[in-house]
Amino acid sequence: MASSPRLSPALNVVVGAVQKAGRRLLRDFGEVEQLQVSAKGPGDFVSAADIRAEETLRQELSRARPGFAFLMEESGSHGAEGWEWRWVVDPLDGTSNFLHGIPHWCVSVGIEKRVDADRTEIVAGVIYNPASDEMFWAEKGVGAFLNDKRLRVSGRREMNHALFATGIPFAGVPRKAEFSQILGRIMPQVAGVRRFGSAALDLAWTAAGRYDGYWELGIKKWDMAAGLILVREAGGFATDPEGGDPYLEGNVVAGNQALHGKLREVVQEGIAAAGAVRGRAAEAGPPAAG
Repeated sequence: MASSPRLSPALNVVVGAVQKAGRRLLRDFGEVEQLQVSAKGPGDFVSAADIRAEETLRQELSRARPGFAFLMEESGSHGAEGWEWRWVVDPLDGTSNFLHGIPHWCVSVGIEKRVDADRTEIVAGVIYNPASDEMFWAEKGVGAFLNDKRLRVSGRREMNHALFATGIPFAGVPRKAEFSQILGRIMPQVAGVRRFGSAALDLAWTAAGRYDGYWELGIKKWDMAAGLILVREAGGFATDPEGGDPYLEGNVVAGNQALHGKLREVVQEGIAAAGAVRGRAAEAGPPAAG
């Protein structure tokens, strides 16, 4: 994979780094019951494996590109404020799957370029699932690939034939009302909805045509950076529910040309309905004491 002529020098660096981190994660995955785990929030865990993988990625990427800044899930932002290039890193997306012995998790690295003072763009990304040895990668203007195979989004055009992915808000995470409203609207229209527990792989699988689309609200930049360019380079669309940039607020709707707009409409309707319910509740005020 790393010697593929289609890979730019920067992507070769990323592939080598995620493979090294992935080998260590696989060893930890084989001993998952013995991992030291600390809770950083309800349903959101950070393990020793997360931290070790992030450090491996930081060392490997810094060595190859010392001028690049970082945005990393566990340790936050590093590097100059006026950075031109930045690595956006999730060392282990799907941590809960990992800790439960479910082989659906990945390492995700996006390459972000500053366009001007107010705007950046993701120009390349890699998502690697070590358990299946699937390396998804994309670069702006080059295309999206799974290992050495070119990826295209699905060709399905009808909602009743479509399979969508999403993430379910867990304990302590907002947007439960929006999720319920969206899900209630979409389930009667589609062939199925899946929640596999990794936003990065949801986007990669949408790029690969395994899913026809994906939506989720309130996810982080490191969850989506690599996945956004994968979907776009595979011929799909990845926006927020209004058709804007999902990178700003973390609200993502992705899909092929035929279904993306339809999915956006459903997501918008669900968000509006949740807001209306909250508005009526606020107007009614607290219940009277009995």
